[in-house]
Amino acid sequence: MVEMADLWLPILVSAAVVFVASALAWTVLPHHRSDFARADDEDRLTDAVRRCAPKPGMYYFPFVDQGEERSEEYQQKVAAGPVGILRVRDPQSALNMKGAMVKSFVFNAVVATLVAYIAIGAHGPGAEYMAVFGTVGPATFLAYAFSSVQESIWMGLPRSAAVKQALDGFVYALLTAGIFGWLWPAA
Repeated sequence: MVEMADLWLPILVSAAVVFVASALAWTVLPHHRSDFARADDEDRLTDAVRRCAPKPGMYYFPFVDQGEERSEEYQQKVAAGPVGILRVRDPQSALNMKGAMVKSFVFNAVVATLVAYIAIGAHGPGAEYMAVFGTVGPATFLAYAFSSVQESIWMGLPRSAAVKQALDGFVYALLTAGIFGWLWPAA
């Protein structure tokens, strides 16, 4: 039987490789450059948000309390637009990427650990590369790719950005599955 301790190497290697692949996807490769757009008058928008002094968080506008979605006032606000979700970040988090990078690596390690747990239930020592690949790949894909679908459905993430994030997740799944298949414990 394969123990979780037997998989520390593929867990850490896949977390590191996905971390690097993700960094390359967002900083070097061109496909995410169109995910964000500059507002027509960024200075006025920034000033308006600053005047509202929101704390870091997510804000839905126009906001409505549950049960009041059918009120005439709310319906008019929605019809007049704009309708959106505003995410306000802590300014320090935008200036200091170190914390986000650490959290990203930890997230990758948690994904790899959960995927390892699934793979342990499916395979014993000496499992074939493709058998491990076939278990680890889809599980990893679900972890990295499907949150963008939910974001697109409910939070307004543009479909093109969701598709690109899902494609990134597919690459991360291939990398993770390949590493697990390669480093799977022998019989």
